[in-house]
Amino acid sequence: MNRTEINELGEFGIIDKIKSNFKKKKSSTVISIGDDAAAIRSGKDLVLLSSDMLIEKIHFDLSYTPLKHLGYKSVIVNLSDIYSMNALPSQIILNIAISNKFSVEAIDEFYDGVKFACEEHNIDLIGGDTTSSLSGLTISCTAVGYCDNDNISKRDGALSEDLICISGDLGRAYLGLLILQREKKNFLKDPSNQPSLSKYKDLVEKQLRPKARKDIIDFFNLNNIKPNSMIDISDGLSSELFHIANASKLGFKIFEEKLPIHKDVLSSSKELGVNYLDAVLNGGEEYELLFSLPISDFDKLKLDGIDITPLGHFTENKKRILVSKNGQEINMESEGWNHF
Repeated sequence: MNRTEINELGEFGIIDKIKSNFKKKKSSTVISIGDDAAAIRSGKDLVLLSSDMLIEKIHFDLSYTPLKHLGYKSVIVNLSDIYSMNALPSQIILNIAISNKFSVEAIDEFYDGVKFACEEHNIDLIGGDTTSSLSGLTISCTAVGYCDNDNISKRDGALSEDLICISGDLGRAYLGLLILQREKKNFLKDPSNQPSLSKYKDLVEKQLRPKARKDIIDFFNLNNIKPNSMIDISDGLSSELFHIANASKLGFKIFEEKLPIHKDVLSSSKELGVNYLDAVLNGGEEYELLFSLPISDFDKLKLDGIDITPLGHFTENKKRILVSKNGQEINMESEGWNHF
């Protein structure tokens, strides 16, 4: 029997392989494997469910990640998946496996972050499991949310000529990670080199303590906006664009000059020797919302105080194009974060 290495398929190849072996049996299952959250029909509403794992030394490094921030982020990454379905979260279930290197006080610190996220988003922690681990800290969180059946936004709902829009800015989380890794490396070489992060506050905070964009969903509801498709940016803009385009069987055209880039991304990219476009397109862990709207809704976005940027539009042809600042059309590739 031939052996296939996991990295030959990658995360999404494995997901597709699993999905192909499981067919829906229940009429109440509305959305199953393949979107940011699953959806189950419950009366007139849909119940949304999303689950994520965070593994020590894979998804986080405790040498530069405060436990309170980690507890907060463990919740936020799941809530972001619920928001990306145009739904509102209501509860979470949190499971942790801990080794004996952690004290009770350390666990309290972690759950202080969990509590802060729950209070910030008005949700309840309703259960979970706690067990021992031989290899550090493992976290698994499941978020539950609700949505009216007519308001749900899925990956496969984009239409040709829809505007492609994004909340916030891009690139900070990835560069924040590079800064933290650099400072750790310098410290290990010479412990007298104490990390100096004040200059990079906005980058580091975006990496360690990202925000879930409930304010964008509130804005949609207040202004009667219903995205045709939506996804959160966990694996990078290019990767998420490809997810929507593939699910909706469309191409897209976006413009480099429209990309929302924080000033610190440009300066820190140069300092680190990184192409700023790589950080912006492929960095990931932004947890901003990428969505598509009919052009008729464009005027609704022209309001003060809302950080939404139109990047381009979806196209009937299957080409995936980035138009550079000098007008050159570049065929994009889906890169982003590789979990394997």
